[in-house]
Amino acid sequence: MTPANGTPVRVGVFGLLGSGNLGNDGSLEAVLGYLRAEHPEAVVDALCGGPEAVTARFGIPATRLHWYRGEYRTASRAGAIAAKGLGKLVDAVRTAAWVRRHDVVIVPGMGVLEATLPLRPWGFPYSLFLLCASGRLLRTRVALVSVGAATIGNRPTRALVRWSARLAAYRSYRDARSRDAMRAMGVDTSRDEVYPDLAFALPTPPATALSGPSGPSGPSGPSGRVCLGVMAFHGGNDDRARAEEIHRRYLDGTIRFVRALVEDGRPVRLLTGDECDAPVVAAILDAVDSPLVTAAETASLADLMREMAAADTVVAVRYHNLICALKTGTPVLALCYAAKSDALMDRMGLGAYCHPARDVDADRLLEQFRALEKRSAELRHTLAERNLAAARQLEHQFTALDAALFPATDHAHALREAP
Repeated sequence: MTPANGTPVRVGVFGLLGSGNLGNDGSLEAVLGYLRAEHPEAVVDALCGGPEAVTARFGIPATRLHWYRGEYRTASRAGAIAAKGLGKLVDAVRTAAWVRRHDVVIVPGMGVLEATLPLRPWGFPYSLFLLCASGRLLRTRVALVSVGAATIGNRPTRALVRWSARLAAYRSYRDARSRDAMRAMGVDTSRDEVYPDLAFALPTPPATALSGPSGPSGPSGPSGRVCLGVMAFHGGNDDRARAEEIHRRYLDGTIRFVRALVEDGRPVRLLTGDECDAPVVAAILDAVDSPLVTAAETASLADLMREMAAADTVVAVRYHNLICALKTGTPVLALCYAAKSDALMDRMGLGAYCHPARDVDADRLLEQFRALEKRSAELRHTLAERNLAAARQLEHQFTALDAALFPATDHAHALREAP
């Protein structure tokens, strides 16, 4: 991708990338796939949470998002508090300098405009505001692409998120509820579109048999492997006072559900979506001592999809775990912690199979699970149709992104292609 002056367009990608969250990295992978296919001459680099991991996996240069390396550790001593405060000032300069070196900056998916998990205003919301404000001041186009949003109660966080959205040159959302939330917070969304999550643009690995125990097949319906996506769930940003209580209720209900599956002779494969979920896996393995319960090692959404493609059924909490199951056409029951999960399940035709993550009732969950499995063949057909529709919609997303971010390049390309 080279404009008329012969200089390759400089594209930056921004976010909590390379930090152990497979969903965030999957969104980056989808955007890089689009850039490499449609704009192969673009010079791409990242400002992100885990630069070493991003460079190693995706082969692009990357810069650390925060100057202060202890940004996400709780600061209790005076020195740490001072260093964190100084880091906010330094980051303002660093972010502006990074933005200045680019023609376009893309924030690829992720829930960057929501606070459905614990979040402090001076953390990522402040970083996103610095990015969007720098883009506006320095005339670098910043695009929030298929992002998630939710109405935010905390006033400082809400203000930072609202101004970030207003200052961005382009916005699209991964569901209608996200767009409605931004409108409710005072952002003009009249020109903003809704498209599927970027992870739906990733290739789907072929279904293959995976190692590990599997149950016998029977005429009554699915009786093989169940993939269970777990999460270090402690509630949302407004639940900090009850975080441990919420986590204990979620974990106890999940353990009871796993025990019920094992009693039925069902092999259970535990999956994560973030490095922080590992203690939940350990707790379940410790509580349910059975060879039928195993844990998978996954380093990408492709790994998750391979596991889920080989399963009869999936039960999952994390948003991108749900996407992986849906994309492989595997019937999934969602443990929902935010409206985005309900919206996703509705969009893919499985809205009846949602269960609250804050109040896991193992008996009710097992009842929903069995009802889901009875409709397995029908739901697989529904998911095949919905996945085709999602792929077509994402083609429109990337076409719209071209028009918004690379108009000069597209014009030059059109002139070259003209007879």
